[in-house]
Amino acid sequence: MTNDMINRISRRTLMKSMGAAAGAGLAGSFVGISPARAGSPQTVTLQLGWLASNGILGEVAADEQGFFADENLELKIVPGGPNVDGVASVASGRANIGSISSSPSLMLARSQGLPIKCIAAGYQQHPFTYFSLEGNPVREPKDLIGKRVATNGTARILLQAMLAKNGISEDDVEVLVMGSDMSPLLTGQADVVTGWKTNTSALKVLGDERVDMTLWDAGIQLYANPYYVNDGLLAEQPEQVQGMLRAIARGWGWVHDNPEAAVDILVNRYPNLDRENELETVGLVLDYSFNAETAERGWGTMTRENWLAQIDTYDQLGQFERAAPDLDGVMTLAVLDEITSARPTYG
Repeated sequence: MTNDMINRISRRTLMKSMGAAAGAGLAGSFVGISPARAGSPQTVTLQLGWLASNGILGEVAADEQGFFADENLELKIVPGGPNVDGVASVASGRANIGSISSSPSLMLARSQGLPIKCIAAGYQQHPFTYFSLEGNPVREPKDLIGKRVATNGTARILLQAMLAKNGISEDDVEVLVMGSDMSPLLTGQADVVTGWKTNTSALKVLGDERVDMTLWDAGIQLYANPYYVNDGLLAEQPEQVQGMLRAIARGWGWVHDNPEAAVDILVNRYPNLDRENELETVGLVLDYSFNAETAERGWGTMTRENWLAQIDTYDQLGQFERAAPDLDGVMTLAVLDEITSARPTYG
């Protein structure tokens, strides 16, 4: 995924979303997994906020291994993209569950009145990173002073948040608009470029001279690939929500144990993806999916404290046109708690 996917939902998109919504270790075993219910499987739609990529390794593995079938569900994956409003699709009920690149998108959507709520965090830390070269390195936020930073327009708020967090004036940094490639850094037009560390194909051109400073380490600690559903589904069909997330959790556990086989499943389903590149990337994807937090509390875990810090940061930067959203409106730990025994405890 590229940096232009970060924080994709703009205020304009959110207003459109409101109209659309109004119109419409695995601990050794999977003890406690619900048995398949009687009757024909029910099709459930996963709406992505991006094009299909290694961010759905767990989902395609879960489908291939029959974990959705165990829940009497059939999975349909709908890709996102620049012209697809995935949040509106979930808010309106056209899709059963969504996954989007960055947690702030859900806070902004909720602040605009969309009835969606986060139920799990796919990546424990956000892969958004500031890249520089050894000849002019940026290793910590203060190194940005006097630098030219090329970033996507929708990610500028992340730079603003990080500068504010570290007491750096925006006037001390020159901001340039870039696309999805790394050429501004290579040609000397910029001292720093931004992107996701999991976009290994784009980063190859930077070679061994690359220097990374992650947004997370710079003090802005967002979740990536959060899963969300609408309020109505969560209240009226909690078993379906639990079943979907249970299957996904098991899928990511299977990917952890079988990374090469998982890549083969992904590439077979999406032949446009390059197998060798995905094999190089899968370890990094798993590092973001499993860490000390998941070792203690299981895959998908998140904390109220982290979400509250995110809301406060965006509120201080004036990003909410209306009042800041209520924490309990943005996220819930209830679904994770209900499927604890199915969530891998790797780290």
